[in-house]
Formats: sequence, structure tokens, C-alpha cells
Amino acid sequence: MDGLLKVAEGVGLELRRLLPGQRKTQREGLALLVATMLDVRSANLMDLAAGLPRAVARIDMRYQWISRVLMNALIDPDAVMTPFAREVLSRLAAEGEPLVLIMDQSKLNDRHQVLMLAVRFGDRALPLLWRVKETEGAIGFEVQKELLDASASLLPADAAVCLMGDRFYGTADLIGWCQDRDWDYRLRLKGNLVVRDGADRMTTGQAADAGLFALENVQLTARKATTNIGIIRDPNHAEPWIIAMPAEPGYLKTLDYSARWGIEPMFSDFKSRGFGVEDTQIQHPDRLARLLLVMALALYTAVSTGQWDAKVNPTPAEKKP
Repeated sequence: MDGLLKVAEGVGLELRRLLPGQRKTQREGLALLVATMLDVRSANLMDLAAGLPRAVARIDMRYQWISRVLMNALIDPDAVMTPFAREVLSRLAAEGEPLVLIMDQSKLNDRHQVLMLAVRFGDRALPLLWRVKETEGAIGFEVQKELLDASASLLPADAAVCLMGDRFYGTADLIGWCQDRDWDYRLRLKGNLVVRDGADRMTTGQAADAGLFALENVQLTARKATTNIGIIRDPNHAEPWIIAMPAEPGYLKTLDYSARWGIEPMFSDFKSRGFGVEDTQIQHPDRLARLLLVMALALYTAVSTGQWDAKVNPTPAEKKP
């Protein structure tokens, strides 16, 4: 228990550094939950209650304490994540490469889906902001826009951005949003979208079937968003990649889309291969969003600890330039 409290103390110090205006009780509650999450590696509230290092013998009282933290409307995931996100985005932007932002949706349980915005970090991704909605289908553009609008304030001044998105997001609305903000993008398109090149009209799937690998300055759907499209038909892919982009389309530019896969191992960290968010019985979107906040802070803690350890205690391979 002493080791767990030490971890909670370290997380609490980081929260105080980045969120000096947050109430002490909120910081302490989040820090204790983050440390417990890292220890038990489970999103099940009973598992968290069993591992919670509080001087309360009855597990039901520890469970109630966790529930109260997750119910606290004063704990705003966006407000808590903002300084963490700004710090990691600033560090990545200082490397001189465009920031690769990835937007994707994942199922949390039978009733809820999360729309997540993450930043590519090495071969993986780190969560920035998210929205939890009670739905069985795709979360639409209104929520996507809300999420992206919130993320825009996190970016360093003059930072170059490339937004990656799967077929949920290859829409004229999102392409127009990116163009209005001079963001680069690689957005995968469905095969049934209609494109117009002058008087010619075809679907994106027909363009792929015809052996085309590039379409320039075509109008997409009835909204007539003008974009370029790159197409890759790789034998290892079940379906062709049909990727909207502002750049002149070519194989390598289209292949940039592969950076989107960095979000998949991050989702695995949240789900069955990590904390197991599917095992929680929470049925309120706001409480699920705060549970994801605890997991996100746990991921940030694990990554920063790993980076510190690699610097202080490098392996022979890490000592090489």
C-alpha cells in the first residue's frame, strides 16, 4: 500500500503543477484513482474498490467513494486534459514535424460509444479529448466539430497539423472544416461516395475498380467539397484505400494514412488488452467520460515514467544514438 500511495503522491504533484486552480480534494481523488488504476489494471469499479488504498475496511464504502468521484460534475475531463495535452503537443511540435491528430470512434459497451481525438506519439497515440455518447451507430459531424473546435485551442501557435480519420469521417463537412483552418488531412472515403470531375461523375469505388490511383480537384458529394484523392490497392488490404487529401496525390502521400493505426493500440490499452473498460457497469455518459479521464491520466503517467526510466536507466540498445 505504501508504494501505491507514493505513486498517488507523484500523480498528485503533477496535477498540482498543471492544474494549480483545481480543488485539492478533486486532485487527490483523481490521483488516488489513477494510481489504483495502474495497480489493478481494471476499469471494473469493484476491482478498483478492492485495490483502493483508503483506510476504510468495508469495500462497499470504497466503492461509494469511487462513485462519488466519477459523479462529480466539477471534474471536467476537458479542463483536466487541457494542460497535459498542451504540454505533449508543444513537445512534439518542437521536433519540427507536423502534429498527426487521429480521430476515431470505439464501442465502450452495448449503449455507449466514444469519439476520441488522439495525437500520434511514436508508433502509438496519446489521448487528447473525447466525447461519450449513448448510441449504437456513428457519432455525427456535430459532435466531431465540437471535439475538433475544442482541440484547436490546445495547439501551439503556427503548428502544422494533419488530421487522420477512418471511413466514419471522410465527409464533405469534415474536409471543409479542415480546409477552413488550413489543416492537412488524410481521410479515408467510403466506396459509394459520388465524385465529380467536370462533367464526369463516378463513385469512389468505381474509380478504384477502374485502376485509377489519383484524382485531382474533384468535387465530393452534393456539398461539392473540392479535394484530391489518392487510391492504393495493396494485396495485403481487403479493400482499396481511398484517401482524401489536399496534397498532390501519389503513393507515398496516400500511404501517410497508415499513421492512423497508432490509435488502435491506444484503444487496446483502454479495452480488453489493458484496463478493460467494457467490464464497467457505468451507464451514464458523463461518468464514463470521467472514467476514461482516469485511464488517460494513467497512460500519461506510464509514458512519462517510461521515458524517465529510459533516460536514467538506459538499456544497451537505448544507449546507442
